[in-house]
Amino acid sequence: MSTVNANGVTLGVESFGDDDAPLVLLAGGTTMLSWPDALCERLAAGGRRVVRYDLRDSGESTTADPEAPAYTLRDLASDAAALARALGGGPAHLAGIGVGGMVAQVAALDHPEAFSALTLAGTRAVAPGPPDADLPDHDAETMSRLFAHPMPDWTDREAVAEFAAAGAAILGDDPDAARTTAARVWDRTPGAEPPVHLANQLGMVFSALDCAPRWRERLPGIAIPTLVVHGRRDPFFPVGNAEAIAREIPGARLLVLEDAATAIPDASADEVAEAMLALGTGRS
Repeated sequence: MSTVNANGVTLGVESFGDDDAPLVLLAGGTTMLSWPDALCERLAAGGRRVVRYDLRDSGESTTADPEAPAYTLRDLASDAAALARALGGGPAHLAGIGVGGMVAQVAALDHPEAFSALTLAGTRAVAPGPPDADLPDHDAETMSRLFAHPMPDWTDREAVAEFAAAGAAILGDDPDAARTTAARVWDRTPGAEPPVHLANQLGMVFSALDCAPRWRERLPGIAIPTLVVHGRRDPFFPVGNAEAIAREIPGARLLVLEDAATAIPDASADEVAEAMLALGTGRS
């Protein structure tokens, strides 16, 4: 792991594969560890230089005040474009997961010259908050159970890991994988302040982030090969959100992971990697 200065900020990055291979840039959601190791390694084995990175206020990236961020979603999109240019090698295949998928959509729209392909995983085409009337919202029963679970002591590593495991069980993800990832995220969180740990674990900085203007209406302007990946059992962003993105981006392919929820499980790494590697090659 290292850092790269881009767009006036420091971004934490981790690289896999040959530095001279075509670049796949993975925007975290919010930390780079939202992208599983198995998928990164499979993409690298497929002849790609894979770089996953932390969004601002997470991991090794610039941390200021996650309770009052002084940047916007468009700034995060500019970070992605600037990082792709800083890493070199021509336009990058940009992928975003969760809130990173929102960053990736805006980045592809605002900086089309920086990217050659786009993968959007477990995300939607509107900002955090109430969705458009034609899009499915978070599953109400699941959210009730999730929010009934008390927040942990964010300074206690084991408590945070167990909190993540319990949340994963509610969402339909693998609790053991979530526990391990949460502990890794905790270890990489800069400082001990609870708001910083909260932002690293849950991305709650997005609840205060300026996500204007809307971008959904601009999706038909995306002209690069696009893959939309989504778990069939995702109760947080139900699969109808992915279906809408795939309809509205010309030529986009929708890959639904039948046994997945909000996370990409290791068991799906080969399937997702194969679909990502095929973008722009004419293979399906």
